[in-house]
Amino acid sequence: MMNLFSPIKIGNYNLKNRIFMAPMTRCRSVKNNVPNDLMVTYYAQRASAGLIISEGAQISTQGIGYPATPGIHTTEQIQGWKKVTDAVHDKEGKIFLQLWHVGRISHSSYHGGELPVAPSAVKPSGQIYTYEGMKDFETPRALSVDEIKEIVQDYADGAKNAMEAGFDGVEIHSANGYLLDQFLRDGTNLRKDEYGSSIENRSRFLFEVIKAVSDKIGADKTGVRLSPSGTFNDMKDSAPQKHFAYVCEKLNAFNLAYVHIIDALEGDIRHGANVVELSVLRNAYKGVLIANGAYTKIRGNDTIERHLANAISFGELFLANPDLPERFKGNSALNKADTNTFYTQDAQGYTDYPAL
Repeated sequence: MMNLFSPIKIGNYNLKNRIFMAPMTRCRSVKNNVPNDLMVTYYAQRASAGLIISEGAQISTQGIGYPATPGIHTTEQIQGWKKVTDAVHDKEGKIFLQLWHVGRISHSSYHGGELPVAPSAVKPSGQIYTYEGMKDFETPRALSVDEIKEIVQDYADGAKNAMEAGFDGVEIHSANGYLLDQFLRDGTNLRKDEYGSSIENRSRFLFEVIKAVSDKIGADKTGVRLSPSGTFNDMKDSAPQKHFAYVCEKLNAFNLAYVHIIDALEGDIRHGANVVELSVLRNAYKGVLIANGAYTKIRGNDTIERHLANAISFGELFLANPDLPERFKGNSALNKADTNTFYTQDAQGYTDYPAL
């Protein structure tokens, strides 16, 4: 019977377990958005994961929306990531880079006064952290069709740069209210052209990005992340079950390494999420499916045994327990994550969590 400790093949890689490390923004790339030695230690500590999926890395300066987050669009950033991948590989781990563009979840202060971009000029509710402190979100500028084509190329270039940096593959971030997710949802995409209105049109940008990335580095090295039930970053959709079942069914044709699904979280449900059950997406997508969302060892094993997912990604548990697979195997006590240090810029709450 398969469980978290069973080996699994994704793409052409044979992985040692199904306990994956989820992508998590940690804000440690203080200088020029370049990965540093602190990040080398952090990821190497967690190389016992079947697969590490890195924190999001911006594909361009336009994609930046948070301080001290890494990029994958300069030579210096590629070189910084190369130290990370070398350290993970030295410990016989595998690591994919998450390709990221935040879209409207940004502020003009990150872009020399230029407004953030989005499918449509729809302002998010709430505030965003900037280098000048908390500020209200701004109404973004709608992208032109020509600009959309340029961003598709930015994703492909980011994938090429990731391979140059030594990553084993990439994950296209199309979740959590960032740019690609903004195009998917009818709450944020009000366009009337070939990138809006119908489910097919709202999915077009994502499919073009997947094709461009797959053509550049190979579909077997390409994954995609979706959050069908997510409400984070003021997201909503009128018919998410129909839409994301359609997306997942269409993804079969790409022969991807995997599809990574964020289950509805307590916060999503509390904020009125129109929940899409994992079983609906499992029925639509026939390839490797990774599930994420406040999973425990027991729930993860049960999900795999019921064939609802092929692997489970753990976020906060991996953040606080660098040796999570070993702790799961021995039913050992788990460190508790310190939420106060999630987005600080030093080693505390980052590389100082003890292993067994």
